[in-house]
Amino acid sequence: MFEAIKFSDTNPCLFSKTLRTFLPTMAQTISKPTSTLLISFAIFFFSIYVTAETPVFSRNLSPSSLGLKQEKLSQFHFYFHDIITGTKPSAVRVAQAATTDTSSTSFGAVYVIDDPLTILPDNTSKVVGRAQGIYALASQSEAALLMLLNLAFTEGKYNGSTLSVLGRDAVLSTVREMPIIGGSGVFRFARGYAQARTKMFDAKTKDAILEFDVYVLHY
Repeated sequence: MFEAIKFSDTNPCLFSKTLRTFLPTMAQTISKPTSTLLISFAIFFFSIYVTAETPVFSRNLSPSSLGLKQEKLSQFHFYFHDIITGTKPSAVRVAQAATTDTSSTSFGAVYVIDDPLTILPDNTSKVVGRAQGIYALASQSEAALLMLLNLAFTEGKYNGSTLSVLGRDAVLSTVREMPIIGGSGVFRFARGYAQARTKMFDAKTKDAILEFDVYVLHY
């Protein structure tokens, strides 16, 4: 009954002009109830077309729209094994400054780590995650590290979720506090802090075991 019309994918104005020409003709050709229905459908289709062509840069959302409910505070306790020696070390030096080897603090050394996190200090105990990232010797006057790492958990409902740590670890202090700046998975929108204590340190090999307590607010 009607001549086929090809709508332009790149020219909404042409589409709008064609629609204004087509609708009156359609209304005169068919019955009023059918005409009203088809016109309503055409307007609905046109509104979707225009909306799809309009990009949205920002919008306000309700936290519940992302499934976020009441915020809670969780504590995690585990041991962090930083092993530099052996045939399969979990911490590897990847860079250093020209003066690093003569520095009393190894200033400028950079390590990439994939350290296991365990329930007990013993490295044969259950692994609950990995500490993956980078630390660098960042002080010329004391043993202090810049820590940039993800705590990637593998245990229970936290499997596949991560917490991100960015902070300073003054390794000779009894307790060091580092911020939790975010997370993923069940830790989306997370914030909090981690406390680290040295459980074991071998001055010759530089291998270390750290005890971690992590306090994190999350949904």
